[in-house]
Amino acid sequence: GWPLRSPRHLVVTLIGVVILAVVIGIVAAHLHGPAKPAATGSAALDTTTNGSTATSGTAGSGTAASTGPTTSSTPVTRLAGPPETPVSAPPAPAALDVIRTWGKLWVNHPVGMTNQQWLAQLTPYTTPELLLGPMSSVDVANIDPTQVTGAPIATQSFTDSVEALLPTNAGQLDVTAIDTPQGWLVSSYTGGS
Repeated sequence: GWPLRSPRHLVVTLIGVVILAVVIGIVAAHLHGPAKPAATGSAALDTTTNGSTATSGTAGSGTAASTGPTTSSTPVTRLAGPPETPVSAPPAPAALDVIRTWGKLWVNHPVGMTNQQWLAQLTPYTTPELLLGPMSSVDVANIDPTQVTGAPIATQSFTDSVEALLPTNAGQLDVTAIDTPQGWLVSSYTGGS
């Protein structure tokens, strides 16, 4: 009976109901996500791999209209073909030379050498990913080896990569070199610290 006791109570109740309905409508819209545009009978919708949408005009009009970029809820992934299987090959002499040279520079860290100086000497023989990733945080004072004590011995060899063990005076380094457009470069290593 409270809303009907006076016109003021009735107006306050109606305003409260309208506000509540608007809030419920807004919350419901956010729970269901944004509305998706529907294609009309005279327009066809094409989704490209980058998520943009283009609408072609009506038949015979010779024009195309764009609806602008939209986001796709499911990304389109297309494989060009099966991944290539690595092809075994004898170790490339150039790869072994790069591993040997890289190793000699890797163990070259006299007292007082900064990490930047150490990385600078390794840059011509190392992939940018390795330099900017794991090697950027190496503390040269924590590197135990100070000498390369032998030639690298290939453990796995393919046409575009060579993995080799490089003996040092503090154990072996397991070093991988890959063939890049810039030539053979060291892409990963383990051991030695």
